[in-house]
Amino acid sequence: MCGYFGSFEMFTSQARIDRKTGLDDLRRFEYLQALVTEFQDTDRQGAKEEILANLANFAYDPINYDHFRKLNVVDLFMDMLTEENEQFVEFGIGGLCNCSLDKEIKQHIVDNGGLSLVINCLSSSNEETVLSAITTLMFLTTPQTQDEITSQEVVECMEKFAASSNSRLSNLAKVFLQDYCKRTHSQQKRD
Repeated sequence: MCGYFGSFEMFTSQARIDRKTGLDDLRRFEYLQALVTEFQDTDRQGAKEEILANLANFAYDPINYDHFRKLNVVDLFMDMLTEENEQFVEFGIGGLCNCSLDKEIKQHIVDNGGLSLVINCLSSSNEETVLSAITTLMFLTTPQTQDEITSQEVVECMEKFAASSNSRLSNLAKVFLQDYCKRTHSQQKRD
């Protein structure tokens, strides 16, 4: 679900975004609004899963971020992280992962208790959820969040993942430990 979007640099200016969206921007907002409304109105689990998956995919595109803010989509994604339905959690963390490089969204996640919600996803039995959670933590790492994201509990979890026979999980955890935990990780080894 979560990925690195190579086209992010293309959308670095609001003028570029405005040129790309044009009149379709209003229709895009209305479409996203209809998805959010349908999610809230339907009782069918399968329909909710499909809508969340669609919203998570739309989270790849920075053009949608203003709409996400207006429609509280990031809050919806965070709300899904505490659900019992594993698909809801997978698509919620995937959506957060896909949009968490945006500075305003990143700050919103941090300011609204999102770090602990993302960290809790590390204990999921769903591989995609764990991979998205690790990547999201990487994206959310700032000087202000570093201590919480590289807490002893998280580092121990990453060390366990790094030793996994699952190469996707092992490789991502190793990157996390090497690139985000250098100081914390090396200090713990000495203790």
